Amino acid sequence: MGMSVTISAADEQDAEQILKLQYLCYQREAELYGDYTIEPLTQSLAALKEELTRGRVLVARLGTEVVASVRGSLDDEGVAHIGKLIVHPRMQRHGLGGRLLSAVEEQLRGDGEVQRFQLSTGHRSEHNMRLYRRHGYAPAGSQRIDDALTLITLTKDPEAPAFMASA
Repeated sequence: MGMSVTISAADEQDAEQILKLQYLCYQREAELYGDYTIEPLTQSLAALKEELTRGRVLVARLGTEVVASVRGSLDDEGVAHIGKLIVHPRMQRHGLGGRLLSAVEEQLRGDGEVQRFQLSTGHRSEHNMRLYRRHGYAPAGSQRIDDALTLITLTKDPEAPAFMASA
């Protein structure tokens, strides 16, 4: 490609590209669970712009194109919530998701004292589970949403290594 991917904070001008990428990336999840009404596929541009004003939203760019994104926020109890980690299908399996995950963790550490990192994924999302485990996350609970979906909550101690080779 000749260009390197850069990671930076998102701004309002990125909102439309993030939303389009989110729609593309969550098609696989929707198919996996047989539900095309999941929030990432129904989120409005206005709602996404609102998210940009609170917490952290990072993007990875290849040139001017947004090819990946992640969101995070730190609550009053010190729980750093991470969500909507998305990577364009053509950019997957090159370590970009892990780079974004590490970057948002670092940003959230700068927002205050992190007691633990927390994220969720569907029980059938094996690729997501492997990525999170490689980065030190462990299952901490589950919540059955309906017959097709159980959300698995994973947590990580803020002192855990950023990347674990054998997971």
